[in-house]
Amino acid sequence: MSETASNTPPHVIVRGDSDGFAQAVEIGPHRLASDEPIAFGGTNTGPSPYDLLLASLGTCTSMTISFYARRRGWPLKSVTVSLSHSKIHAIDCAECETKQGKVDQIEREIHLTGPLTDEQRCKLMEIADRCPVHQTLTSEINIQTCAV
Repeated sequence: MSETASNTPPHVIVRGDSDGFAQAVEIGPHRLASDEPIAFGGTNTGPSPYDLLLASLGTCTSMTISFYARRRGWPLKSVTVSLSHSKIHAIDCAECETKQGKVDQIEREIHLTGPLTDEQRCKLMEIADRCPVHQTLTSEINIQTCAV
């Protein structure tokens, strides 16, 4: 860990007891809860970790599309992003590099509202893949863990 990183307080802190799945999440001044559904042994007091991941991708996608349209003065009125996560057999995924076992699949549906041209809609759908969270999820990720 670099000196700068070690002197910077963590931006996200997650705390939980060892007797269940419920977690308290602090993101700067914001407070959230996370848990697993009852069917998976949780108490359903908040979204699951995968739900939070999908929310991150969805909000970033919507923000990126809206920002791009605003900068160009395009008549975009609203963006709705619907997402789901599943695990699929790698052999069923033609565009996946992995060919054995299972791979994570995120399905993302984007609905754009406003009097946009076909060309503008096409460009905004292309821009969706440029949101920073999408870029992170589709690139190599290096997670460094240390015990304290």
